[in-house]
This record gives sequence, C-alpha cells and structure tokens, in this order.
Amino acid sequence: MKIASFNINGIKARAERLLEWLPESGVDVALLQEIKSIDANFPRAPFEDLGFNVETFGQKSFNGVAILSKLPLEDVTRGLPGDDSDEQARWIEATVIGTRALRLCNLYLPNGNPAPGPKYDYKLAWMERLRNRARDLLTAEEPALMAGDWNVIPQPEDAHNPDKWREDALFLPETRAAFRRILNLGFTDAFRAIDQAPLNYTFWDFQRGAWNRNDGIRIDHFLLTPQAADLLRDCRIDRHMRGRERPSDHVPIWVDLEI
Repeated sequence: MKIASFNINGIKARAERLLEWLPESGVDVALLQEIKSIDANFPRAPFEDLGFNVETFGQKSFNGVAILSKLPLEDVTRGLPGDDSDEQARWIEATVIGTRALRLCNLYLPNGNPAPGPKYDYKLAWMERLRNRARDLLTAEEPALMAGDWNVIPQPEDAHNPDKWREDALFLPETRAAFRRILNLGFTDAFRAIDQAPLNYTFWDFQRGAWNRNDGIRIDHFLLTPQAADLLRDCRIDRHMRGRERPSDHVPIWVDLEI
C-alpha cells in the first residue's frame, strides 16, 4: 500500500496539481494538510471520480486536514485528544484495511512562530498531547503511522542552511527535543530508515529563490510504530512537484508498506 503525505497549501489553489499528481503517483492513500477549507466547501467530486473516498476536518481559511483513500476508511475521528477547547483543525485519524488494518494519523503540527510567545507555547503543548496519543498507538501493538507536516527540522542535515533556522520555532532545541521524545517512544522515521543522505528536503520557501538554490528543509515526516516499520518497503520524496506550475511550497513524501 502506497501512502503519501502532502501539505497542499490550499485546496482551491492546488486542486489542479493534486488531481494531476494522484494518478501519476499511484498512491492508495493521500494525507493532506493545510486544505484551508471548511468541510462543506471541499471539492470532493473530482477526487471521488478518481476512486477516492474523502474524509475532511476543515477550517475556514486556515489549517485543515483530509484523507483521500481508494480503500474504505473506518473509525474516523477528528481532533487531537487532550484539549476539548482546541478549535484548530490539525488532526484526523482513520483505519484503512488492506491485507491487514492500518491506523492512519494525519497531522498538521503548529508552526510556533514567533518564539518565544503564545504560539510557541501552543506548539509545545500540542506536541505533548501528540506524545500521549503516540503512546496509545504503541500500546495497541498494531500497525499505525503518524504523518504530515510536523513543522520540525529534526537535525542540522535536514536543512540546507541550519544557521538560518537557529532562532526559528521549527529548529529550536525545545522543538527538536519534543520531537525526539515522541520518536524515542519506539517509532521509526521512515525516510531516514531508507535514506540517510543530506540534501533531501520537503519544503522550499517561495521567497529568495529557495527552490532554485535547493535551500530547503525536511519537515514532513512519517513516524511508524514497530508493527508498521516491519512492513516498510520504501519511502521517497516527490521533489519534482515543486518545479511545476503553481506548486505548493511543500512536496509529497510517501511510504510503501507491505500491507
């Protein structure tokens, strides 16, 4: 089963690119972030025409996550547990069944800038809630993954110019430590399990010619439970999508699981 994560930076702006990429990529499931649309306005029909089931958790003009799946989705839940007052649409879960069941957790982790400040406090609190949910996934001892735009640069080799990001919420020591606390529970960073080389990025800013200079960062990640990691066959980044007309500032990253 091929599962992709793609921050599309607005479904209205990027629908054409997404409809172009889905058949090309051959993905069975696409986890989307930053759809920037309420559920009622998400353009379901073109994706359903391609054979995808569509589940969304949207928000007007900001955030929003969605799951597109060629296989039926079961037990869909919306919102990261742990704070009933949190109204931001950043988390959706579902179970997809191939040869066995796989729990999919699609996330759009808060950016956190400017830091320090309330936005950074929210980011760290959200990551602690995420760690609690991650623990529950491990306790279930079943194939599961958490994927999406993590807004975390885990290591210096995940940035073309690490010094530029030293004071940014994506690369602050507290951010990376919070990410490691989740990873070290027993998860596998799927991309690094396959490819340890530098210069592999998933995001290039629209400003200052970042794409042409490959001045990117790796902030879109797949974290796999041990049961899912045992099924990992491949994980790659579709960087060519950044060079197309009207691209997102992110590109898809995907895993191939024997499931």
